[in-house]
Amino acid sequence: MSEKKPDPVRIAIVRMLPRHVKEQLTIEEMNSLLYDEVLPDSLMEKLKDYLVDVEDVQEKS
Repeated sequence: MSEKKPDPVRIAIVRMLPRHVKEQLTIEEMNSLLYDEVLPDSLMEKLKDYLVDVEDVQEKS
């Protein structure tokens, strides 16, 4: 049985987050972020200041 490994890109994202944001994340939110799962709404709300809307960026370029 192979153990699922965290996505290296997502590990880098977590490392870049400010400490106060990381401290607010639940275990479930952290796991969904690290293991390339669908992000729960609660996590999206906590990360809203750090996320970029890809469609918005494409329209501006």
